[in-house]
Amino acid sequence: MKFIGLIIAAMMLASTALTAAELKIGVVNAGTVLEKSPQKSQALARLEKEFSSRSKSLEKKHKALRSAQEKLAKDGAILSADERKTKERSIISDQRELKRLQDEYSEDLSIRRNEELRKLEKEIAETIVNLAKKESYDLVVYQGVIFASERADMTAKVLELLKAKAK
Repeated sequence: MKFIGLIIAAMMLASTALTAAELKIGVVNAGTVLEKSPQKSQALARLEKEFSSRSKSLEKKHKALRSAQEKLAKDGAILSADERKTKERSIISDQRELKRLQDEYSEDLSIRRNEELRKLEKEIAETIVNLAKKESYDLVVYQGVIFASERADMTAKVLELLKAKAK
């Protein structure tokens, strides 16, 4: 009875090995696709356009604050104590306001960058799935790959499809 069990187990192992050999497996290099896709460049351009006016405004306020600090340092000796104190308070208030605006800007930019990244990742995933179905892949690995032979690497095909979509 044990002998028959061993034979059945050996046949199952052999069957699994044959099935695995027949699988069509593909690998996509996530870093390469994210880095080289035209959609990434488009997303970055959208973010740049969306945030450029706020960035310029912050830069302008930063320069004005620096100018006020330099003027106070230069003219501080000839100002009365009350005038000096008033200007120092104004500069401190402006510094706080600038810090708050910079923090809001950074947070808003981070949120929008993450939104754009999620959209890009979704488009990449859809492209990979469509390619896998079209070319009859049984398994496609996208992230966490340590090694893949050129035969299994689908990265170039995915990039070609993304570039075609971007036009």
